[in-house]
Amino acid sequence: MLDYPALSALAAVVREGSFERAARALHVTPSAISQRIRLLEERVGCALVVRAQPCRATETGRRLCQHIDRVLLLEQELQVALPALAPDGLARVALPVAVNADSLATWFAPALAAFAAEAPVLMEVAVDDQDHTNEWLRTGAVLAAVTASARPSAGCNSRPLGAMRYLAVASPAFVKRHFAAGVGAGSLTSAPSLLFNTKDELQARWVRRLCHRHVDLPRHLLPSPQAFVAAAVGGMGWGLQPQALIARQLADGSLVELVAGAPLDVPLHWQQARAASALLDGLTRRVLAAARSALLPP
Repeated sequence: MLDYPALSALAAVVREGSFERAARALHVTPSAISQRIRLLEERVGCALVVRAQPCRATETGRRLCQHIDRVLLLEQELQVALPALAPDGLARVALPVAVNADSLATWFAPALAAFAAEAPVLMEVAVDDQDHTNEWLRTGAVLAAVTASARPSAGCNSRPLGAMRYLAVASPAFVKRHFAAGVGAGSLTSAPSLLFNTKDELQARWVRRLCHRHVDLPRHLLPSPQAFVAAAVGGMGWGLQPQALIARQLADGSLVELVAGAPLDVPLHWQQARAASALLDGLTRRVLAAARSALLPP
C-alpha cells in the first residue's frame, strides 16, 4: 500500500514551494512533512524533491504528485455519490492544468472561471508556450493541457480544439518608418520584433513562410499578452497577435497588418489524463464548448 499522507505531503511541498508552507497548508509541523517525505524517498529508493528555492519535484516525484492528484479527484467523486463519506462537506481539490498565455488571455479564462465557480476545485494553472505545454503532461505536473501537439502524451487523450488565428501587426507609424519599401527579409532584419519569450517561434514561422528562408530578427522580449498589444500600439515593434485580442485596435486603426491577408493559424488540442474523474470531464466539456465558439474550426 502507498503511504497517502506522505504523498499528500510531497504534493504540498511541490505545490507550495517549501516545507514550511506545506506544513501550514496541511496543519502539521515542518518536521512532520520532512519525515514523511524522507520515509517515502527511502521506500521508493530515490530523491523525490529538489531542496531548492522553491522546492520542486524530481521526475519520479512528479509522477507521484500526478498519482495523488488523480486519487483525490476520484475520492471526491466517490464522496459526491456517497455524502456520508464527507460529513463536513466536500473539500476542494487541486486540479492542475497547463495552457498557453494567448488562450488564457482570450477564450480559456472565461471557461475556466465558469467551471471553477460551480465545481469544488482549486485550479492550478501553469502558463507555457503551446509547443511546450505537452511536456507538463509528460512529466505528470498537470492533468490536462491546451497544446499544439495532436499526438497524445502517454496516458492521455487528445481532442482538436480548433485553430487560433494570429496576425502580424504593428502601429501605422512603425510600418511607415520600417516598411515603407515593403515587408521582406531586408526590412525585417532591421525592424524590431516582439517575442513573448525565448520559446516563442510564431514570428519566425511567419517570416519563414513569407520569405521562404530563415531571417535573423531583432527582438524585444515581453512575457505578457496585454503588454504585447500595448507595445505594438506604442510603436515598440511588430509581432504576431491573436486576432481576438486586437479586434478593437484593428477597428480603430491603432494596429495594422504588415501584409494584408497573411494570417498564421495555430491548431490547438486539449489533452487530458485518461484515468480522470467527473470533475476533469466537466472542465473538458467547458473547454471544448468555449473553443467551438472562439477558435476556427479544426
